[in-house]
Amino acid sequence: MERLKARVIELYTGQSPAARRLRYGLILFDLATVVYFIISVPLPASPALRAVNTALALVIAVDFLFRFWISDSRWRHLGRIYVLADLVVLLSLLLDPLFSLDLTFLRILRGIRLGHSEYLLQDLRRDWRFFREHEDALVASLNLVIFVFVTTSAVFLFFAERGGSAAYVDSLYYTVTTLTTTGYGDLTPNTPGEKLAAVVIMVVGVSLFLRLAGAVFTPSRVHHPCPSCGLTRHDPDAVHCKHCGDLLRIETRGG
Repeated sequence: MERLKARVIELYTGQSPAARRLRYGLILFDLATVVYFIISVPLPASPALRAVNTALALVIAVDFLFRFWISDSRWRHLGRIYVLADLVVLLSLLLDPLFSLDLTFLRILRGIRLGHSEYLLQDLRRDWRFFREHEDALVASLNLVIFVFVTTSAVFLFFAERGGSAAYVDSLYYTVTTLTTTGYGDLTPNTPGEKLAAVVIMVVGVSLFLRLAGAVFTPSRVHHPCPSCGLTRHDPDAVHCKHCGDLLRIETRGG
């Protein structure tokens, strides 16, 4: 058992070619599952979709258990936002067939892992200069996209009067026009629930949009904790910490 745990730790945190292939494979898997969850929202339930959802739930559960098993502090690990999102995704996949609950919109939260998992971000920071220099903007964009599609799916499931892809497009259109406060008036909230949902979309969506704008227009910084003072943002070519002057060893690979 200890040998297996050591192997799992190496694969999730090590720098061997196999470990890095696994982590990049997980990135691609997460992207693929998020795209699938978005596409599957307007599709009618079928045995094929249930089979795919069961297979995805199994893979996500194994990945979740491995990460929990090798964590140094398991309670702190469970408190991380991307871990909580994974729990929500797993519950939505498991509860749907048992209780006939349509929780497909929650599964898109799987995308949160892409912007918050340290295991995955470390590889991207080291291997991709573009990611190192624009991490804040990329993560803010990802958060905004996740919010838009989670909200779109929720509007489609709870407020759309008809099903199908056309209704899903209408829900996306309503979400974006509400978030941007454009308000053309062709689709308007009528019930108290719809009006409260519009308020949430505007408040949260505008906050995420402003965060994205701030990340785009502020100078680029790379994520690298200073060993002395803990400052985590530095210029891409920094050699010394601007706060304490300590030597930085920002890990990079190539140009």
